[in-house]
Amino acid sequence: MIQAQDIVKSFGQLQVLKGINFSVEKGKIIAIVGASGAGKSTLLQILGTLSTPDRGSLIIDGVDVLKLKGDEISLFRGKKLGFVFQAHHLLPEFTALENAMMPALIAGTSAKEARIKAEKLLCQLGLEERLSHKPSELSGGEQQRVAIARALINDPAVLFADEPTGNLDSVTKQEIHNIFFNLRDKGQTIVLVTHDEQLAQMCDSCVRMQDGLFI
Repeated sequence: MIQAQDIVKSFGQLQVLKGINFSVEKGKIIAIVGASGAGKSTLLQILGTLSTPDRGSLIIDGVDVLKLKGDEISLFRGKKLGFVFQAHHLLPEFTALENAMMPALIAGTSAKEARIKAEKLLCQLGLEERLSHKPSELSGGEQQRVAIARALINDPAVLFADEPTGNLDSVTKQEIHNIFFNLRDKGQTIVLVTHDEQLAQMCDSCVRMQDGLFI
């Protein structure tokens, strides 16, 4: 599903990624771990096409994404990739259902179809009683479930998660972990960055970064 080779990235004089080779099989969940500053989030942003490497190649679902230009990369990202971050980034003025629908509407899905799909996802994530609630009326775990539904609405080839349970209590954290593994069992490819060693050890594979390289 993902094949990255010789990924190099610098910010000014600081070389953050020093020649990363990375691959992920379809339907697997892989964890990237390491101390703060190791380059994990920078790598995730490049894999998710949110940032461009200085050098290297990146194939996702058979597409050479570094050759895509302008709107092509935005279209690819919107249809093929899903993102869950530590901060939920939900729009406060919209309901849980409306937040989950948003990427589908942007991708051109009809409002009716987007609503049906978002409602189904939210119900699968245990939020059937919270569809009309705004983010301020939801717990941290519920907000993260909405963010996961939003990330899944366009059936992404890859789901990227950056510290997805970093702000959650231990019980809620375990519930979110279970959601990720249930998704994996249904064939979803997932790449996650985490400081949670317990979560990392549960994954199909785990790679550790240090000073811009895998060790």
